[in-house]
Amino acid sequence: MWAHDRSRIDRVDIVIPPLLVDPPALHVGAPQTLPGRGPRRLGRYLSVLTSQFKKPPVCRHGTRRGDARVKDTTPRGAAVSAGGFGLRGPRGWAFRDIAVTAEPGALIAVEGPSGTGRTCLLLALTGRMRAHTGHAEVGGLRLPTGRGARRGHMAAVRRISALGPVPGVAELEPSLTVAEHLRERALMERRFGTPPRELLRPRAARAADLRERIEAALEGAGLAPETLPKGTRTTVRDLERLESLRLSVALALTGRPRLLAVDDADLKLHGRERAAVWELLAGVAAAGTTVLAVCSQAPPGSVTVRTAAAETHGDDGTSAGPSGARTDPTAGTTDGTRDGEGAPDAFATTRRA
Repeated sequence: MWAHDRSRIDRVDIVIPPLLVDPPALHVGAPQTLPGRGPRRLGRYLSVLTSQFKKPPVCRHGTRRGDARVKDTTPRGAAVSAGGFGLRGPRGWAFRDIAVTAEPGALIAVEGPSGTGRTCLLLALTGRMRAHTGHAEVGGLRLPTGRGARRGHMAAVRRISALGPVPGVAELEPSLTVAEHLRERALMERRFGTPPRELLRPRAARAADLRERIEAALEGAGLAPETLPKGTRTTVRDLERLESLRLSVALALTGRPRLLAVDDADLKLHGRERAAVWELLAGVAAAGTTVLAVCSQAPPGSVTVRTAAAETHGDDGTSAGPSGARTDPTAGTTDGTRDGEGAPDAFATTRRA
């Protein structure tokens, strides 16, 4: 209670409500005597008492530890499940009847020859292309299917997934250096990859956090810039195939995705280089991030999804290709690079997404 004479306050009796204070800290319901020499001294004691009613801050992933903000940087993979999943374009089925069940942190290998809809399946499971039949869930988010279906959680799946090297969709710029790619990704993460509440933190703290994320991504991808011919000033066109793949994976891991997608993981690689790629992707999966990789031959121990099925025949007598795409036996053959991959402008649509 406030005394009438504010010039000097020697004793203040404060009654603490029984339900608002921790019993070990203060005696509940009893008057607390606070000696002081004026309103300023009283204000200090009141601030100490009110601080006990403040809840400690909750960090981004729900970790609470005292009054300090603690970040949980452990990668959390996304579970992937699908059944009867299919996508059809103007030239026939890109893929159909795909079934897969993978736990978080699994290595999923999409196996099949070129032209069987492997890339379309990768883009569909990451929310970049809309399927037409079946069902699929990524990280508990259901992907919409059918032309008349709503968008559903496609945008949410895109937020929790990241693309590595995907020709025509996500590619490195040959004329840029490694440092320029890292700087560009840092700017994009600073602008689009952080929630609005992060803007309340000091700029120096946000910059330090971003540097740690880039260093962790480079370490997770096994890329050491100092071992390159010109260090971080090395251009992409001067990188080997394995080094370029590591850089793409590092850029994708900067955003700490729950699902990492890599297209043509074993393209132009043989022997030890192919083994190194699968060791890299297995390490990323072991760290907690689910990996979806397109390949021509799946490694042992991975969750294998095959896009090439047995040849069947349609109701009108036409022959269906390996992925179920109908072809006319009398028509001329093509190079097969686009057959079964959907519409010619499918990749352009994906880039806009």
